Amino acid sequence: MTIRVMIADDQMMVRQGFSVLLNLEPDIEVVGQAVDGNDAVAKVAELRPDVVLMDIRMPGLGGIEATRRIVGPPSESSVKVLILTTFDLDEYVYEALRAGASGFLLKEASASELAQAVRVVAAGDALLAPNITKRLISEFTRMPGAPRQPTGERIGELTERETEVLSLIAQGLSNAEIAANLVVAEQTVKTHVSRILVKLGLRDRTQAAVFAYESGLVRPGH
Repeated sequence: MTIRVMIADDQMMVRQGFSVLLNLEPDIEVVGQAVDGNDAVAKVAELRPDVVLMDIRMPGLGGIEATRRIVGPPSESSVKVLILTTFDLDEYVYEALRAGASGFLLKEASASELAQAVRVVAAGDALLAPNITKRLISEFTRMPGAPRQPTGERIGELTERETEVLSLIAQGLSNAEIAANLVVAEQTVKTHVSRILVKLGLRDRTQAAVFAYESGLVRPGH
């Protein structure tokens, strides 16, 4: 199945360069470009891409608010947002993840990294750059005034095994690594992950990891 991608960036060279690279991939098609956040929100509604590559800093409506508007509740939108950033510890990435982004990508990424990132986010079955994303999540939960979700009741909806799987997701483990850790089949892990997302009303593994940290299930640095 072809992954439909839209690129939102105020720099024409970035949009065109990424478009050329992605259109070379047999399973990816760039269906549109947007010059700012407002343009991105409007074109997502029109084009219905699977993945949006979203720059954080754009004139007018920025990438974070555009992400929030595009993603919406998990039950209402299947569009995934992949944040484009220049620095891997950009403070704005923290808020982008909270707004519903599924991951982030450095603008200096290679063509193969770009294509793989799109595939990972479209599939929703693994964290993008687990070691870095884990560090980001840990860091923004340390930030002064970081909001804590009222997650007690929602955590209580999970079984003991699902809670265990959620904890391992937050530690950056893939399905295969979780399966090895728990000595179960990888398909069993996939089933647990799907049930966790449904029960908690979350979009993907990145959001599950954020939830695990903000709920206190996993502590930063552990």
